[in-house]
Amino acid sequence: MKNEKRHMGLKATNRLSNTAIYILLVVISVVWLLPFVFILLQSFRVESTWQVGYVIPQQWGFDNYIRLWNSDFKRWYLNTLIIALFSAVLVTVIQLCMSYTLSRFRFKMRGPLMRFMLILGMFPGMLTMIILYRVLADLGLTQANAVPGLILVGVASSGMGYYVSKGFFDTIPKSLDEAARVDGATRFQVLYKIILPLAKPIVIYTILTAFMGPWGDFVFARYVAMGTSAGYNVAVGMYSWLTNDQINSWYTTFCAGGVMVALPVTILFLCLQKYYVEGVTGGAVKG
Repeated sequence: MKNEKRHMGLKATNRLSNTAIYILLVVISVVWLLPFVFILLQSFRVESTWQVGYVIPQQWGFDNYIRLWNSDFKRWYLNTLIIALFSAVLVTVIQLCMSYTLSRFRFKMRGPLMRFMLILGMFPGMLTMIILYRVLADLGLTQANAVPGLILVGVASSGMGYYVSKGFFDTIPKSLDEAARVDGATRFQVLYKIILPLAKPIVIYTILTAFMGPWGDFVFARYVAMGTSAGYNVAVGMYSWLTNDQINSWYTTFCAGGVMVALPVTILFLCLQKYYVEGVTGGAVKG
């Protein structure tokens, strides 16, 4: 009898704690989503283009989206897409090759090299902004030519982000590599035909993270473009609409641009979040 009462008490306590946790998560979700809902609603407001003191539009329409695509936003969006796609492909290839090499090969100075890259990666990128700009300027990759410059900077140090991918590769048995090598497979064939299909979560995780960095870049992109609209990405271009002399006529268009920027990334994450989570957790198992 006492055991039954104790069991019922524990069950009631668990239900109460779970209910409290769910309520807290709902509240956090609502608070987190409110700004996005506000931006979405404002993007459909057509009675005025400036900031107002209410959330629900009095008149609805697609005027802001039409104006958006008649502005320089198309070029900014294309610049951002080019930077993000090229960076995602190149960073993924370099990072996965580096991770596979460090996971499977044993060579002199391997340990010190890994530690050196980890320590070097702890320094913020802001420290190198001035020298990177000077290098890009000497190569003619600033202002109107900022797009290839930003791709170069994004890809240059990609091998240093090896640790998550390496941790995932460490979980794949090396016996698979050895069996394939016995059958006559080259190192590239082992990686391409055996390891990568098994490492699909970490491949998708690497692609997503490599894509999102350039997609939301602002500080360095603004520094490299330096006032030239042809080299802007969406973050820098839309920020120019928020100046004191522009915000009253571009605020609702800015909100529409925010929706257009967030939409593809949101859809991408919703479709691939399973692999993203598997990649993060799998890569954290071993170092």
